[in-house]
Amino acid sequence: MSDQKSTRPEWGARTTPRLQGNEHWWPDQLTLNVLHQKHPDASPFGADFRYGEAFSQLDVNELSADVDALMTDSQEWWPADWGHYGPFFIRMSWHAAGTYRALDGRGGGGTGAQRFAPLNSWPDNGNLDKARRLLWPIKKKYGEKISWADLMVFAGNRALETMGFKTFGFGFGRADIWAPEDDIYWGPETEWLATGDERYTGSWEDGSRVLDNPLAAVQMGLIYVNPEGPNGVPDAAKSAQDVRETFARMGMNDRETVALTVGGHTFGKMHGNGPADAVGEAPEGSKINEMGIGWANKHETGLGEYTITSGLEGAWTPTPTKWDNSYLETIFAHEWEVKKSPAGANQWEPVEVKEGFWVPDAHVPGKKNPPVMTAADMGMIVDPTYLEISKEYRENPDVLADEFARAWYKLLHRDMGPRARYLGPQVPNEVLVWQDPVPEHQGPLVNDQQIATLKQQIADSGLTAKQLVATAWASACTYRQTDHRGGANGARIRLEPQAGWDINVRSGVSEVIDRLEQIKNDSDANISLADMIVLGGSVGVEMAAKAAGHNVTVPFTPGRTDATQDMTEVDTHAYLEPRHDAFRNYMQAQTTSIPAEHLMIDRAFMLNLSVPQMTALLGGMRAIGANAGDGKEGILTDRPGQLTNDFFVNLIDMGTVWEPIDESEEYFEGRDRATGEKKWTATRVDLVYGSNSQLRAIAEEYAANGGEERMIDRFVKGWVKVMENDRFDLHR
Repeated sequence: MSDQKSTRPEWGARTTPRLQGNEHWWPDQLTLNVLHQKHPDASPFGADFRYGEAFSQLDVNELSADVDALMTDSQEWWPADWGHYGPFFIRMSWHAAGTYRALDGRGGGGTGAQRFAPLNSWPDNGNLDKARRLLWPIKKKYGEKISWADLMVFAGNRALETMGFKTFGFGFGRADIWAPEDDIYWGPETEWLATGDERYTGSWEDGSRVLDNPLAAVQMGLIYVNPEGPNGVPDAAKSAQDVRETFARMGMNDRETVALTVGGHTFGKMHGNGPADAVGEAPEGSKINEMGIGWANKHETGLGEYTITSGLEGAWTPTPTKWDNSYLETIFAHEWEVKKSPAGANQWEPVEVKEGFWVPDAHVPGKKNPPVMTAADMGMIVDPTYLEISKEYRENPDVLADEFARAWYKLLHRDMGPRARYLGPQVPNEVLVWQDPVPEHQGPLVNDQQIATLKQQIADSGLTAKQLVATAWASACTYRQTDHRGGANGARIRLEPQAGWDINVRSGVSEVIDRLEQIKNDSDANISLADMIVLGGSVGVEMAAKAAGHNVTVPFTPGRTDATQDMTEVDTHAYLEPRHDAFRNYMQAQTTSIPAEHLMIDRAFMLNLSVPQMTALLGGMRAIGANAGDGKEGILTDRPGQLTNDFFVNLIDMGTVWEPIDESEEYFEGRDRATGEKKWTATRVDLVYGSNSQLRAIAEEYAANGGEERMIDRFVKGWVKVMENDRFDLHR
């Protein structure tokens, strides 16, 4: 026996093996993980749980009273500043909602994602783990009746009310997720708060500096901007530029930006009373015995007056737990200079504090501190546009109160989508254009006999299955589940900006819509054009299936209404434009460097599709011939217009050899292996169903004998889901 000592750990020794998944070995591999997130058993409440039903049992007045009482119930383990948690909860709510970005609808407070990495450990969310723990007794009391997503945002809204501010209202209805949204691209950096402007192109000098799409924060781990200034440099003018761009990415204009900055910073303080290196790991990297509590502070007690969060130290106003106009009075009353906080951060303090502006210490009785501003705050009086708005608000406090209330309401609800998704007794009556309103349905719904008659008239209209399917898809596929915008309801496909989108023009949808509107107007049925477009799609699918020898009925539920141009926020609706749509084999030139197959997964996720539904829809629409602009790529069938499994049969046929047409490897030719004769053309999103092992596994089942019926079943289920994604009255 050898005397050499074994290098293996003894039984019981603690090891941390690093599991090497497929993404480690093949980093460029197409991943379908995002489409698998909504597993039926992922929620502890089960697949049949409906949050709206549970919430209906909640006493909102009782909840409000409990949250209000918590505001001044200071805990020894995390004491409240000035004995009031209000500013702390405002920050938690703001940081939950403020990750929203209008370009792709991702982020926001609508799912309770702040409970999970990476958000729970972002540097900008320092110590917000304590805010959620403070709320735990209330969450424990009400259980499934109130989601974490609603509770975290509601707490900030109530905080404002308890400190004397009248909010615009509040809508519940945010259902929780149970796993991190790890598909969200938060930036290219590999470390927190990395400098170097990796997410920018252009330069400050010539005014060409632009934040990469779809990002909405200046550095990794921040919600908006660096409070010390760009890359930590205390330049107020440049900070104002950063503020304008990041808030615009969230869908806020200049007035809303100033109102939120002024209103939000009327309350609370920043924390940096100690050395920055005294702060420990964020929650996701904390020790197991710390039970998910992060940022352990070794400086003195680490609590109260010694708290370290952002590194800046001090309050903006002399009345940090009261709604008033003191923020603007303070910033205009002083000359400001840059100083260092105890943590070494750059902050702005008065050259000389005027009488009446000293701030009582949050924890030490009798101690007074100077007010403090960030570089972003200074931008409110350095930037010419912001300065004029700030002056107006100073002279007209009532205007500030109204516009802050509306901007705060928008901040908290922007990612919830249409007002129809809001729950509870505090939803204001006023409907706002950014909520993508549609009219209420008037009169009786179209009945079954009328629907049958309309379907026959559509089938006899001369419109083809391809035209009907392509138009209904064009109307509905704008939906994105990230912020619940878009979809067929409202028939906005006939309004600007959708009517002028390249893909709609190339697909000839206006001709189809005009014909459907004529049929609608000639009928005595009480049906909207939005419903007619979707019904036309149902007819198109049924026609294509019948042509292939299958009798299929596509479920149709009426009730949509038609929006007007005045109900449509044109600027932000532009973000919904499908610049890529694999289902119609469409890609705008030079839109992005992201491979088309990855964009396909993103759109399938936006449409709330499963992998089998995505696969069936793409293959079925190829068979029907629903490509944008009559493109022939991927039409792998000799009988286009019929709903068949031909796409899959011919795609995975080993008698075909595929080669790229050029070096871009975007387009391909399929040739007969024996003769070399050209048979088909296709794109990357077509071939991925044969090259990716997971997608090929499904494609093979659809291509097998008996697989066509299975494919059509998944096609219809996926089709109905896309058509009804925005029917919030049908699923809650």
